Amino acid sequence: MRRSKKDRQDLLRETIEKTPFITDEELAKKFAVSIQTIRLDRMELTIPELRERIKHVAHSQWDETVKSINIDEVIGEIIDLELDERAISILDIKPEHVFTRNQIARGHHLFAQANSLAVALIDDPFALTFHSEITFTRQVKLHERVVAKAKVIRQDRKRTVIQVDSAVDQEEVFKGTFEMFRSSVKEGK
Repeated sequence: MRRSKKDRQDLLRETIEKTPFITDEELAKKFAVSIQTIRLDRMELTIPELRERIKHVAHSQWDETVKSINIDEVIGEIIDLELDERAISILDIKPEHVFTRNQIARGHHLFAQANSLAVALIDDPFALTFHSEITFTRQVKLHERVVAKAKVIRQDRKRTVIQVDSAVDQEEVFKGTFEMFRSSVKEGK
């Protein structure tokens, strides 16, 4: 049974409030309507598009928190961050990220997402990548969403080692270990 427009819009608002990073495509499938219908409903409800919702969350939560890099310099959008512990970012693969001939994402975008997330994770105004070991485990294609998860695995006097795992729909596409130089390590770490 089809929902009324009002019911659909109420459920749409509720769904986006619960999961702000859901795409219009996912919403269209969930409500069994066209993507255009979802976009029109969002406009009527004054709900911004996904990219704007992500930017709003990122800027409001992380702009004051991230010390080692300007939040606008992070490749992808940070959606979770606990300095010197863990972080998550998402990167939606767009035409500017892929080779035009085969629609496969250029590797330097995946590396940049992981590396900038590792830098942002450091609780220090001075952080640089000292060494990295990376592996690309599968191709990423146009319109896929890459979720990068970073966690600190070791710290010593001036170095922090961070593991970054990137996935598309829970399937690993990239993994890397980043050894980061920092000016200092907080006491007790």
